[in-house]
Amino acid sequence: EVQLVESGGGLVQAGGSLRLSCAASGFTFDGYAIGWFRQVPGKEREAVSCISTGDGSIYYAESVKGRFTISRDNSSTNVYLQMNSLKPEDTAVYYCATGRPGCSRRPPHWGKGTLVTVSS
Repeated sequence: EVQLVESGGGLVQAGGSLRLSCAASGFTFDGYAIGWFRQVPGKEREAVSCISTGDGSIYYAESVKGRFTISRDNSSTNVYLQMNSLKPEDTAVYYCATGRPGCSRRPPHWGKGTLVTVSS
């Protein structure tokens, strides 16, 4: 069974940093892309970043480029999202997701999310 467990969310002041972790299990980790998404209640889910397998191609949403860094550790089956220079508009529930070798906007497997709140 595919399991994804996010952690590392919390309350931080604008300009601060957080590091999100996604612990993955139940599938061949190094064969699948892992993406980070976020959602604010009442708004559409947004793709934030993704790291694929193979060549390790990386995607960032324009809104986070230069501030967020995604990485993966295939030995520990974790994916990380380092978030720097946080802004109030980064406030959301952050989810990691997987299920395809390449990055996808609709991967089939999702974690339960971790809440990030950025105060102004």
